[in-house]
Amino acid sequence: MNKADTPIAPTTGFLRLKQVLQFIPVGKTAWYAGIKEGRFPRPIPLGSRTMVYRAQDIADLIDRINQGQGATDYEE
Repeated sequence: MNKADTPIAPTTGFLRLKQVLQFIPVGKTAWYAGIKEGRFPRPIPLGSRTMVYRAQDIADLIDRINQGQGATDYEE
């Protein structure tokens, strides 16, 4: 994948799980386990069947991972 193909994470708005997993290389099961353990941000319900994540929360998580801090102790 070259630079032109690399997705850029937005810092505003909301992301669905499919979009989040383009930036955080884990599977759905690992993602949900990370939420339960407090390592990943909790989703926000938009409706009875629609959950989203704050783009800023995901950007902050990516920054922490890039700085070598890992995805531990997520604070809302």
